[in-house]
Amino acid sequence: MSPLAVGLIGVGLLVILIFLRMPVGLVMGLVGFVGFAYITSVEGAFGLLRTVPFNTAASYDLCVLPLFLLMGSFAFHSGLSEALYYSAYRWIGGLPGGLAMATILGCSGFAAVSGSTLATAGTMGMIALPEMKKYDYNSALATGVVASGGSLGILIPPSSIFIIYGILTEQSIGKLFISGVCPGILLALLFMVSIYVRVRHNPKLGPPGDRTNFGQKLRALKDSWGVLALFLLIMGGLYVGLFTPTEAAGAGAFGAFLFALFKKRLTKQNLITALNETMRSTAMIFVIVIGAMIFGYFLAISRVPFELASFVGGLPVSAHVILIGILIVYLFLGCIMDTLAMVILTVPIFYPVIVKLGFDPIWFGVIMVLVSEMGVITPPVGLNVYVIHGVAKDVPLFTIFRGIAPFLLMMIVCIIFVIIFPQIALFLPNLMKG
Repeated sequence: MSPLAVGLIGVGLLVILIFLRMPVGLVMGLVGFVGFAYITSVEGAFGLLRTVPFNTAASYDLCVLPLFLLMGSFAFHSGLSEALYYSAYRWIGGLPGGLAMATILGCSGFAAVSGSTLATAGTMGMIALPEMKKYDYNSALATGVVASGGSLGILIPPSSIFIIYGILTEQSIGKLFISGVCPGILLALLFMVSIYVRVRHNPKLGPPGDRTNFGQKLRALKDSWGVLALFLLIMGGLYVGLFTPTEAAGAGAFGAFLFALFKKRLTKQNLITALNETMRSTAMIFVIVIGAMIFGYFLAISRVPFELASFVGGLPVSAHVILIGILIVYLFLGCIMDTLAMVILTVPIFYPVIVKLGFDPIWFGVIMVLVSEMGVITPPVGLNVYVIHGVAKDVPLFTIFRGIAPFLLMMIVCIIFVIIFPQIALFLPNLMKG
């Protein structure tokens, strides 16, 4: 059997085993090991097991993941999420649909210090949903806005998906982070415009909250300055070349630690919980990454990605038609798979195709993350939806899924904008120093 045939069988087997709900990292490692052993030798496959896990876990570049996860944990326990929401509430809560728009702003701010879509959705859900319920917001709008706003966690930097994509493709993580800033702002604005237009059309969807004077608005900002400080520290340091991504993650984690101390919210129990959460998440991600690396070696010797790139590159259609086909595949996979697993599985296959077609790898990373965002709120997986359902147990799942439909439309609009105008994603990275 040819290496290419073995590679195709391995990919098919991997998809089947993932559908059977087997652990993604272990499945990728197992299929990669067996496939590599078949094509080369058992000794060569065991050689992978001797080197890949250690080299991956000891990688300096991967240190960025646990440090940003730790920063997010410290930010959560320091009460930054509440401060962000109530600051936004003071400024725009009195507008029609203001509480929903404040939720988007709060999600955007917390995404900038957590990098996790589930943490953003769950945290903001516990804060914003009771407020919107108090003002008799439509249940679909209230739950839909939190689930959709939470998806900003993997686009607005720092983002774990950008980190994994950068490592798998050997692209600059710093440039990937910076590339997510303008699309993230654009998507947040599109969400807010959608809310405003719908509520203006039907005021009963989102009645205005309490109005505040200018003095109250200014006083509200003092509680959320920590988010802006952390974001400027990390993104500013990366932009001017002061930090590497790993150094920026360390500075961000230390800054969030100091902020928690300053706010007197970092108890001994909170510190232990933050460290425990970070270790658990890091272990889970590292298992997936190690499995992906082993599977990647198998794909490389089977030549599946390169043959696919050559085949696709020779098709008599435009590059953008092929790109749309790839995005449809991502959208489908996002409906049935976890985002991290989907990215790790597909990037080694699709990345050579993207390069062959002449697309910018940084730009494609942004497009891929935008499509991945749709996956976290689309059925049947839609992890954000289930997180919000856990917070709002009285709201049926169907109602939440119905509530996210307008925001899915805004995501599609954002993707179209970034495809037509690539500089939305590339303008800031192209200005970076270093």
